[in-house]
Amino acid sequence: MGKVVVANHVTLDGVMQGPGRPDEDTRGGFSHGGWAVPYADQATVHKMGERMGPDHAFLFGHRTYRQLLESWNRQGGPFKDALLNTPKYVASRNPETHLEWPHSTLLHGDVAAAVQELRAGTSSNLVVMGSGELIRSLMAAGQIDEYLLMIHPVVLGTGHQLFASTSRAALRLVEAEPTATDVIVALYTPDRR
Repeated sequence: MGKVVVANHVTLDGVMQGPGRPDEDTRGGFSHGGWAVPYADQATVHKMGERMGPDHAFLFGHRTYRQLLESWNRQGGPFKDALLNTPKYVASRNPETHLEWPHSTLLHGDVAAAVQELRAGTSSNLVVMGSGELIRSLMAAGQIDEYLLMIHPVVLGTGHQLFASTSRAALRLVEAEPTATDVIVALYTPDRR
């Protein structure tokens, strides 16, 4: 059975909004986009690759799917082909959502049940990046197996947080490693005790 692995960059105060670019996610007037860029290094890329495994699929909310793939398609580079060629499952409330990128499958209706079915039918990890609303719905359904968090030494005081005030979770630290750029790469699993 595959695992659901959340892999996200967060600030010390839990903000996950707009880590990569100033224009990435300006909802709510967010003006701090690109906050993770100064801390980028190979250690975080390596850890993400380890957790994804050689055979994985992506699980995205529709907004993250659209923005991430548009951005990497424009930029090119090593992640473009990986994103385009990897299977992608996209959660959307709208059953008419058009998915423009190859290897993309729409999940609508009871997304938690659809994810459970996907997990049961594969040994591949389903990797969630961004997608805060999707993460919170999967948390509530007990569908997340691991959280790989790149915790940046930044406090923004505003922005969408990974663990919103409506989220509640007990987690167990499995491993933690600081990088040369002062990011802590931490792996957590749900503490089901």
